[in-house]
Amino acid sequence: MTAADITRAIEAIWRIESARLVAGLARLVRDVALAEDLAQDALVSAVDQWPKQGVPDKPGAWLMAVAKRRAIDLFRRDKLSAQKHEELARSIETLREEPDPAAGLELADALTQEAALADHHLLAAVRGDLLEKLGRRREARAEFERAARLTHNARERTLMLGRADVIAATTSTR
Repeated sequence: MTAADITRAIEAIWRIESARLVAGLARLVRDVALAEDLAQDALVSAVDQWPKQGVPDKPGAWLMAVAKRRAIDLFRRDKLSAQKHEELARSIETLREEPDPAAGLELADALTQEAALADHHLLAAVRGDLLEKLGRRREARAEFERAARLTHNARERTLMLGRADVIAATTSTR
């Protein structure tokens, strides 16, 4: 089969199988938009692999298997992410309750060594709080600015920048 033949075969298979594929995935993931994304990912895999390996005997089943594996990977990644967020929430609560800011800062610094937590805006904000309590105002301001850059939430960004501005204003008047 030539590359043009395979391309035409992929297009024809997609026209025949895409609706069934999306419907089956939607039942599995209970989200039509996600099902469409998974189906498209499977199509991209087909476009990449079929010219090298040939069109499989059951292309619809192949597309479904690839899409299901991607869905499983996505669910696993989401579950791991949720667990990490729960762990972070517990750690942040522990930090906020720490009576000694220096000990809390030491714990926060240890948490930033974990790759999954290093760039989390709440951890940067807690570090800012602790640094401010220790009188390290310039570092605290930098942490609140970093927290503002890391968050995707506009309200949180405004809050973090406000905290940084308050620290800047009180630092410059002293």
